[in-house]
Amino acid sequence: MESINLQEGMVITVTELKQNLGKYMDLVEAQNEVVITKNGKKTARLTPYITDLEQYFLVRERALNDQYGGKKVSYEEFMGIYEKSTLRMEYINGEIHLLASPSIVHQEILGRLHLIFTAYFKEDKCRVFFAPFDVHFRKKEFKEPDVMQPDLLVACDLEHNVTEKGRYMGTPTLVVEILSESTRSKDMIDKLNTYRLSGVREYWLVDPKQENILVYEFEDYEIGKYKTFERGRVAQSYFFTGLSVDVERLYEGLVAGEER
Repeated sequence: MESINLQEGMVITVTELKQNLGKYMDLVEAQNEVVITKNGKKTARLTPYITDLEQYFLVRERALNDQYGGKKVSYEEFMGIYEKSTLRMEYINGEIHLLASPSIVHQEILGRLHLIFTAYFKEDKCRVFFAPFDVHFRKKEFKEPDVMQPDLLVACDLEHNVTEKGRYMGTPTLVVEILSESTRSKDMIDKLNTYRLSGVREYWLVDPKQENILVYEFEDYEIGKYKTFERGRVAQSYFFTGLSVDVERLYEGLVAGEER
């Protein structure tokens, strides 16, 4: 389903709605939202009419975001919520972040990267995993870990770091995130910081919109080196000698999507 673009909602009182119903109906028809308050509390919302199915999913998504999105909880509280939920979610800096379904462009790129990485590590002790795959990142000098689902990761410490329930509790050596408009800031700021402070050695940011790959190397929990690889170049790993991705071939022939 395509994303539904609505302009930022206007907040009005019940009295204002009664006195200017025609005005606010015109605003809704022009793809604006109107939120209605009663006694200072938000009680209802007027939204542009779309199909019944799209309306159902839109309302459901908002309800889930109101319940969980951006909610401050402890690590133990998050795990209690997560274990009982069928939703994909991450826990970053004490807040719950719901994960949307990936686009077709995202999945095409992830599939191509997985083939490249799997071929490189086929004779190695390191293993390649892709989302959804939970990782508990324990940041230096932070009490509670972040729990995230990197798009792709390389784990070289599986021995002694897999629980009886089959959960991975180690620290990946290399992590890859594929950017989208909804995750760009989180991937480039919050996740970079978490990976850096957790002992990850290398972080790849794959940007379908700019059609490039940004590679960070972390040393002693700080950014040691970084480099951007554009189309026509080959992205090279700092940590794994010979691990590379032809940027031109990675983005060639992708189905047109929102990230581009």
